[in-house]
Amino acid sequence: MPSVVGLLEQRELGARRRVDALREEADRIQAELAVAEREWREWTIARSKVGEVLAPEEENGLDRARADESAPAAEGQLGTAPQSAEEAKPRSRVPMWREGLAWSALSVDYQRILQLGADRARLGQGPVTCREMAAAFGMDVVPARVEALRSKAKRLVARGWLAEPAAGRFTAARGVVQPGGGS
Repeated sequence: MPSVVGLLEQRELGARRRVDALREEADRIQAELAVAEREWREWTIARSKVGEVLAPEEENGLDRARADESAPAAEGQLGTAPQSAEEAKPRSRVPMWREGLAWSALSVDYQRILQLGADRARLGQGPVTCREMAAAFGMDVVPARVEALRSKAKRLVARGWLAEPAAGRFTAARGVVQPGGGS
């Protein structure tokens, strides 16, 4: 007769495997979504540019305004001006990184992850793991905290803010500059 603890361990292992599989699928879907959104924005821009070229000279201003209204808002925005550091919400979305986009577009949690990666790169310590992040942030190094950080780090990788040179090891992406450097 199997022990109760052994049965519980088997069930726990099965549940953990399911969670891992679902996280992997969610990360894959997030990456696909980022690519699809980028492609959508590119097609919208292409359509508006063709419209500008084909429109008579006096209508160009009106067509441009119409195209701007129909263009998808950048991720993390609600069709308004970019948020300042003070306006960043704790559960805000992560915008795709692009030249000139400041770290202040990210929530404080994401900024902390970027800062840690940049600090380690500056000190020549190499990429950081999620366990090391949890310890550096003063969190309990337990699977729930580590996985939450892994999810955020993977999201930053998918959006171009971080690089993952080796599985589970993260560093600031090339071109992403520190807050004072005009990112």
